[in-house]
Amino acid sequence: MGAGMAQNLLQAGNELTVYNRSREKAEALSKAGARVADSPAAACRDAEAVFSMLADDPAVEQVVFGEKGIASALSKTAVHISSSTISTALARRLATEHAARQQGYLSVPVFGRPEAAEGKKLLVVAAGNPELVERCSPLFQAIGRQTFIVGAEPWQANAVKVCGNFMIASVLEAFGEAFATLRKAGVEPSAFLDIMSTLFGSPVYSGYGRLIADGKFEPAGFALRLGFKDVRLVLQTAEECSAPMPLASLIHDQFLNAMAHGQAEQDWASLANVAARNAGLP
Repeated sequence: MGAGMAQNLLQAGNELTVYNRSREKAEALSKAGARVADSPAAACRDAEAVFSMLADDPAVEQVVFGEKGIASALSKTAVHISSSTISTALARRLATEHAARQQGYLSVPVFGRPEAAEGKKLLVVAAGNPELVERCSPLFQAIGRQTFIVGAEPWQANAVKVCGNFMIASVLEAFGEAFATLRKAGVEPSAFLDIMSTLFGSPVYSGYGRLIADGKFEPAGFALRLGFKDVRLVLQTAEECSAPMPLASLIHDQFLNAMAHGQAEQDWASLANVAARNAGLP
């Protein structure tokens, strides 16, 4: 995801310095004109804005607050734009810590798979200080096809992101259950997929439905273990807000079932295999 976003930032004419914990991934961007840094601090020193796109809360904490982290080097006029899918609790901590250092902070998660990042087709969800959002809007336009501003508190964008991923996970579960029933009824899943894609008219239905119908779960565009993490995060957010989410609790257990059957590194569309196993299907 980060590589595709970086490519589009470069193509929009921005000067870019990149850092990745796996240096070879950063080196791949040097051919497109990016400078490669040896640490997060070196990457963001003298920058006007720094994007972070990381897997989870521990990774963000390490890159932001660790030795030679972003917080140690970001100037007082610069903005940290966090695009990672993280907990609302960590988003609040990031906002507080950056404010204490007089640094800007925005939560700007995105919806889309790696191919959407490469094709500048991400949906960008931004929240935070309206002046900072406006200032950074050209960067959002550089990485996505549409930007949605959802609040003045950064963590609100993270709440939107985890609720959105819960909705996608619900689609995966629904397709898995429906396809299992249809396979036992002798109906071709692809025929059902054509109907549902027409009925709902969403790339989520057509894209993920096709992955499930074809059983193509490797290589993973989005690993199931990360989907499991996101369902945990939405349940944490629901608890913070005293908002029961019984369907999310069920899907959490379905993800746990998939993890127990060795699906962690498969695409999260392989959640459908849980319903297939429950139906006695291969």
